[in-house]
Amino acid sequence: MNGSNQHKTALVLGAGGGIGGEVARRLALAGWQVRGLKRGLAADTVDTDGIAWTAGDALNGADVARAAQGCAVIVHAVNPPAYRNWGRLVLPMLDNTIAAAAANDALVVLPGTVYNYGPDAFPLVAEDAPQHPVTRKGGLRVRMEAALEAHAARGGRVLIVRAGDFFGPRAGNNWFAQGLVKPGKPVGRIANPAAPGAGHQWTYLPDVAATMVALIERRAELEPFARFHMGGHWDPDGGAMCDAIRRAVARRGGQAAIGAFPWWLVRLATPFNETLRELWEMRYLWRQAVRMDNRRLVDLLGAEPHTPLDTAVERTLEGLGCLPAHAATRPAAALSRTSGIPPPAPAGSDRVRGSSR
Repeated sequence: MNGSNQHKTALVLGAGGGIGGEVARRLALAGWQVRGLKRGLAADTVDTDGIAWTAGDALNGADVARAAQGCAVIVHAVNPPAYRNWGRLVLPMLDNTIAAAAANDALVVLPGTVYNYGPDAFPLVAEDAPQHPVTRKGGLRVRMEAALEAHAARGGRVLIVRAGDFFGPRAGNNWFAQGLVKPGKPVGRIANPAAPGAGHQWTYLPDVAATMVALIERRAELEPFARFHMGGHWDPDGGAMCDAIRRAVARRGGQAAIGAFPWWLVRLATPFNETLRELWEMRYLWRQAVRMDNRRLVDLLGAEPHTPLDTAVERTLEGLGCLPAHAATRPAAALSRTSGIPPPAPAGSDRVRGSSR
């Protein structure tokens, strides 16, 4: 790392979204100066989370270059507006990030996905597993990582952190918020997309952000093209997450039933709706066990940031406005004694764990 770029300034592209927002806030808490781009912004501003916003668009190379000046890190957590035109826009957006990183000797950080892998890599996926995607979006993700690997081969630096399906209190574009429950409504029914007995991996977004920041802080120790997998929360039979949601609702005096996700309806709608067509393509990830191997991450950090499942689910449901508003709740300590469920930890005190294997 060049001595001129050891200061703690980061540009987070996608800081208004789920993973980008979590990483931006965690960086700010760790003492970083954090910048974000926002389309249509009338004037530069700093919000209460410590993010310095400036007008710009990740699709505009000049905007990205200007915002990235003097940055040691660029987090690429941005998606095309309204998630449209993925095939046409995602690679040009990444090209803008790569160019800005090269100009500033900045580390590029990418939240990875499991879409890169096909069934030949399952059930336990390590960082060096072959990437043979079976979907269009997976193919684009492979091309993104190939572009970043080429950037690293030219002297750049890249960090990819891959995890299971995201969920969190400030994130709406994920399976938890769009499939299992309905944001803004008390949970009455939980729609489980998993096949019975098919294990599935989930990851709490604040834990992802904590992991990324921990790795960013140790960026001088990383290889030029560094990849790490998170263990997250392993659901061994496809039902543990639904059970955790039901427990959270019950603790607030409510009741929730668990039913099957209506895949048949998604199948019928695929000819008419691109989003549902992509959901159908991703169905294979719910038909068989897919788990990330986090041993490499644990070997470096000693432990993986890990919020207990019941705490993470309750915080997520609260953030999404899904818990009953008027039900009386027992004190957390009493809950712990009677149900064996640990009380929610104070903010910023999430526990850590080692390998889940």
